Amino acid sequence: MKKGILYLIPVPLAPEGLRQTATIAAPLIAQIRYFIVENIRTARRFLRAVDNEFPIDDCVFEEMDKHSGYSFSESFLKHAIDGHHIGVLSEAGCPAVADPGHQVVALAHQRGITIKPLPGPNSMIMALMASGFSGQKFSFYGYMPLDVQQRRTLLLKMEKEASQGYTNIFMDTPFRNAKLLEDMLNWLRPETEICIASNITGSNEQIHTRTIKDWKKVKPDLKKIPAVFVIGSSK
Repeated sequence: MKKGILYLIPVPLAPEGLRQTATIAAPLIAQIRYFIVENIRTARRFLRAVDNEFPIDDCVFEEMDKHSGYSFSESFLKHAIDGHHIGVLSEAGCPAVADPGHQVVALAHQRGITIKPLPGPNSMIMALMASGFSGQKFSFYGYMPLDVQQRRTLLLKMEKEASQGYTNIFMDTPFRNAKLLEDMLNWLRPETEICIASNITGSNEQIHTRTIKDWKKVKPDLKKIPAVFVIGSSK
């Protein structure tokens, strides 16, 4: 029996991106009845938005438990071994990139299941593209440490690397963005350049690259707004 495929299905970063995502994903989603998701309720809402006639009640969902390191039942992959396709959905953006799901992909590789990533929005790469910084040498640090000293040490490290031609991308949860910005304004040098890309692909998207000195003059309101930060050099 031919095994099914594990599809990594991007979810729009903002509602405005649904049409583009649906154009690519809808024909494949129509073939899938098994899904590994972060949240069943929002996954069902997304699937219904992609196709209002999609038979959601015929589907089986495996929710990655955020309270136990986003664990999931490994036996769920047996559906792919039995010939059924499985879709992996994150809450927003690309599964397994700054989102849970890499454990699913790693196990699927071990089981000989074909992995098929679908094209879709990636806020980190889009922020890099729009930053004006070099894309030849860059790192993505993911979510910033909660510990104040660790966060300060990492920011200063990224600032130093920017002066050497490296670009560093990072993020935090929306409710901590304002505090992260304050930390950068307090700890980094006035001439250090920062790109702040907020609500990428949304109707109120804002992407600007400024020095710390200039950001102090026009501090953006980042409360509860998803954002990606980039430290680099435009020189």
